[in-house]
Amino acid sequence: MSARVIRFGVIGCGLMGKEFASAAARWLHLEHVEFEPQIVAVCDANIEATKWFKQHVPSVERTYTDYRELLGDPEVEAVYCAVPHNLHAQIYVDIIASGKHLLGEKPFGIDRDSNARISAALIAHPEVIVRCSSEFPFFPGAQALIKMVEEGKFGRIIEVEAGFWHSSDLDPTKPINWKRRIATNGEYGCMGDLGMHVLHLPMRFGWKPNSVRALLSKIVKERPDGKGGMAPCETWDNAILACDVGTADGGFPMVLSTKRIAPGHANTWFIRIQGTELSAEFSTKNPKQVATLPYSPGQQQAWHVMDVPYKSAYGTITGGIFEFGFSDSILQMWAAFCDELANGRDGMQQPFYCATPEEAQGSHRVFTAALASERTGQTIAIDWRD
Repeated sequence: MSARVIRFGVIGCGLMGKEFASAAARWLHLEHVEFEPQIVAVCDANIEATKWFKQHVPSVERTYTDYRELLGDPEVEAVYCAVPHNLHAQIYVDIIASGKHLLGEKPFGIDRDSNARISAALIAHPEVIVRCSSEFPFFPGAQALIKMVEEGKFGRIIEVEAGFWHSSDLDPTKPINWKRRIATNGEYGCMGDLGMHVLHLPMRFGWKPNSVRALLSKIVKERPDGKGGMAPCETWDNAILACDVGTADGGFPMVLSTKRIAPGHANTWFIRIQGTELSAEFSTKNPKQVATLPYSPGQQQAWHVMDVPYKSAYGTITGGIFEFGFSDSILQMWAAFCDELANGRDGMQQPFYCATPEEAQGSHRVFTAALASERTGQTIAIDWRD
């Protein structure tokens, strides 16, 4: 049976747009999937950025500099959008209103008000499937940990820590970019840029913080402006959020961290869960390994580190003895999105779906409270009722 082809447009032809094109080109890596993406149109305000797609992606038939023209293209049924945060609200709302499905980059709006505009558009167009890009939970080690949570292996949760760290901004000579400016990145800073990756699984598990106490850091105060001068860095470099999660058995502390300046870390995503019956952790720093500590009363406490085989959510041609990497996680995320478009949530080949707009909305509640905590020096309660 021939595969169901999903015709995509890409808005924003930078780094992540190219990663999607690479994932689509590697679709033959997947086994036993009856759907596939095909990029037929691309759009970027800089026409030069679209040339790479015309040169390297044979399926691209049309290029645009105005995203509204791409949304008017009847051949495009779904859109991947990767643009600066200040453009999310208008462009995402217009994509949703056009009736095209959307996988958008985090944080789904530069601030909570912008995120509310996107949420309102979704209510008005429930037929449109919209998801947020978050690839790290598709690592096999993360999938193993997710299964442990779903099966209730941990007993009573004692403590959770999750984070996303890199160190590319440690170099003070790195020129300033849009992520360093409030007008384009927003006041969230590193939280808006990295935080949805950290909150994806806690939100999926229902671990919504009752409160947050934030420690936010601005480490590099200015950077070269590319014109021979220096420009101020307006956004937060690092954030540590101490959260209180309430549960039926009493709750637990959860520490969330997003760091652009974490010396020694190239791109480290991790989650650690400690429980009365099991503790476990996974980090992309050691992508083949999962550490677990099972415990029974009166028994010894010892960590066990095991290699996780290449066993992904969607089957691939890769043997289990090989390593899973970043490009593989993006391919798996795209398979989940296309699976849901083709078959609906209930008909997906496997149960782990992409990050939802509701989960992104939850991240905005946490980040907004974190900014208030930084301003006041106090612990800020988070209201989840509305």
